[in-house]
Amino acid sequence: MELFKKFYWLINPVLIVIFMLLAQKVFKIENTFLNTGVACALAFILSPKVRIVEKQTGEEEQIRWLFFKKVINKKI
Repeated sequence: MELFKKFYWLINPVLIVIFMLLAQKVFKIENTFLNTGVACALAFILSPKVRIVEKQTGEEEQIRWLFFKKVINKKI
């Protein structure tokens, strides 16, 4: 989990590249704007969401992903 806390912001760009390659090779989408739009939309939906929450001990980032049931807390 500690590695995920440090590099969660890299998931979105990696997902965009994966979905663009997938759309280009598997689905044979040649239109660049359509390919980029679909890849960005899917990556946004599947990437982790980050919220800043004020607690008694101070501010914390809450990282929540679509496939995790547990919320990951990170001190700021």
